[in-house]
Amino acid sequence: MSRIGKAPIALTGGVTVTVSADNVVTVKGPKGELQQAVDRDIIIEQEEGNLLVKRPSDQKRHKALHGLYRSLINNMVVGVTTGYKVEQELVGVGYRATNTGNTLDLVLGYSHHYVFQLPQEIKVTTTAEKGKNPTIILESNDKQLIGQVAAKIRSLRTPEPYKGKGIKFVGEVLRRKAGKSASKK
Repeated sequence: MSRIGKAPIALTGGVTVTVSADNVVTVKGPKGELQQAVDRDIIIEQEEGNLLVKRPSDQKRHKALHGLYRSLINNMVVGVTTGYKVEQELVGVGYRATNTGNTLDLVLGYSHHYVFQLPQEIKVTTTAEKGKNPTIILESNDKQLIGQVAAKIRSLRTPEPYKGKGIKFVGEVLRRKAGKSASKK
């Protein structure tokens, strides 16, 4: 058995899970509602406040899907109860981030501003304290969506290895390179 797949998913904090006839799992909680289509071979059962994901056989395909769908459903349950938060900081002289609603305006050292329209499911806040790097904070209940949006924002100016300028996740350790050294004669 898959170690991840056989672990039960605890349903606490007012979370309700429904599975439709065409194997679409709907999770409702205090922070919203999420849906995920599940392969028709995977079996989802609810027992005593826990959710169990089972596979019908030990085929390689079923083994692969077993842990995958258990993780996806668990991420949905965590998302509707506590939510997810991603923090990114802009490292560089003159780099700025401002937001108006769900529109993010970035100044990243290019000749133009980047105006980034975020999905409605994501809440964005920006902070700019004196002496600290500007910070972008993304919050959502959908782990896949918030990760995809954070990766897209980071790709606008990935951190370079010499000075570390660019958009990085808070707490991310960058691999730095030594610069040119003067030659000795």
